[in-house]
Amino acid sequence: MAVSLGLEDVFIKYTGLTFIDGNAGVLRYRGYDINDLVQNTGFEEVCYLMTNGELPNSQQLAEFKKSVKEHYKLPDHVMELISDLPREADTLTMMETAFASLSSGDYQWNKENDRKQVPKILGENLGIISNIYRHKMGMGLQNPEPKYDYAEAFLRNCFGNADEKKISAMNAALVIYVDHEVPASTTAALVASSTLSDMYSCITAATAALKGPLHGGAAEAAYKQLLDIGNVDNVENWFKTNILDGKRRLMGFGHRVYRTYDPRMKIFKKLATTLEQTDEQKKLFEIAVKLEELGVKEFGGKGIYPNTDYYSGIVFNEIGFPIYMFTTLFGFSRVLGWLSHITEYVEEEERLIRPRAVYTGPDKRDFVKMQDRK
Repeated sequence: MAVSLGLEDVFIKYTGLTFIDGNAGVLRYRGYDINDLVQNTGFEEVCYLMTNGELPNSQQLAEFKKSVKEHYKLPDHVMELISDLPREADTLTMMETAFASLSSGDYQWNKENDRKQVPKILGENLGIISNIYRHKMGMGLQNPEPKYDYAEAFLRNCFGNADEKKISAMNAALVIYVDHEVPASTTAALVASSTLSDMYSCITAATAALKGPLHGGAAEAAYKQLLDIGNVDNVENWFKTNILDGKRRLMGFGHRVYRTYDPRMKIFKKLATTLEQTDEQKKLFEIAVKLEELGVKEFGGKGIYPNTDYYSGIVFNEIGFPIYMFTTLFGFSRVLGWLSHITEYVEEEERLIRPRAVYTGPDKRDFVKMQDRK
């Protein structure tokens, strides 16, 4: 009996959300190319698109934004919970804990209200992630200002202010990371949703999966790799010593689906050049470009190319975030993708996900009493 370890190339649902052509390097949300969406929309527009199936008109977008902003303010018990967590705690653990606490008043799935909950959860998501950052930095917690749109409200609550280039880059990053079919975290959310668990618990399950280093953490690892190299003059020797001879994995390269350049990576690379760079950030970008050149030359023939995480850490750092926030920023955006998939699955499939396992243990054995065991 065939078993697909890791569920590789196993199709577990029908979806109208995200299309990927891994050979051509194409990514579309609801039929729209990722490049068009990044260049021409804001995060809230894409949220509306993923939730409702069509891009909003101006009135629909205004109403959607208003409903999201109404929920920037977190319940007192969630703010208290975040402030009580150890500052040294992992940021994804904080995210997981905060969303779990929101499930306390929402015990099961409600099909009549599922889509109506999306703006509410998105607003709470902004409050949670921005206050996790504030808590980690030793700042007092505060609710985001509802007069600002999503990306700007987030950056202002984290840093106190935000220039237009950083707002634009944050907005683009949020759009880029919205969804990518069914990786491990989305699958975890789907399994939870198939039991008709509530949306907050599904997000908690997804966040737990994202916390694992084989799924989340790639942007952090790729960024630390650049720090390890230290200088563009060291790239060739580092590559030969560590990758070619040392057989280390080249972080930020390779993807289960793409056999060419990840289209998201190209956008992040361009974004990195639009933001103001410190001397250190310029140096890291130069290292990344040189390392990309060597990596593609060596591994491109095998279908191994830079993925979305290769340059994203550089962009997040240029916006102002430390390394420990990178994966949480991915989750910050992907909450919308998780919500979209679980809503789609429960509304259209509503079937409990219950796979099987091939037994490889011993055949039937006679029970041996304690006194007779060796």
